[in-house]
Amino acid sequence: MQKLTLQQAQAIIAAALSRSAEAGYQPMSIVVLDEAGHLKAFAREDGASMFRFDVAQAKAWGAVGMGVSSRMLAQRAKDNPNFFVSLAATSAGRFLPQTGAVVIRDSSGALLGAVGASGGTGDEDEAICMAGVAAVNLVSA
Repeated sequence: MQKLTLQQAQAIIAAALSRSAEAGYQPMSIVVLDEAGHLKAFAREDGASMFRFDVAQAKAWGAVGMGVSSRMLAQRAKDNPNFFVSLAATSAGRFLPQTGAVVIRDSSGALLGAVGASGGTGDEDEAICMAGVAAVNLVSA
């Protein structure tokens, strides 16, 4: 199975930040995690608030842990709030089901990790994550 490399993780961040700048979004923080939820790479733009890392990581951590985008998790949380409150408690607050993170897969569908962003709206965060993954020829879901 292919593993997400540091070079790919850094390229995902660079492409995501580039897309954010092109769109004129607020300062962002972007986190890339490996398939086990471990931090692979991180960047915080000048001016991003202090909570941005924690929020981006929690979005990505939930996505990689559940194998789906944080958008999907946010929808599932609406349908089953007690389960998702329990997940957040069980994970000591590391799990955040809010739009802004996508899983990273290879062309065969194997889970390689996740990327999460925080700084804009959930839609903006998600869009730059998807741009970052596409830039390294991997698949976001």
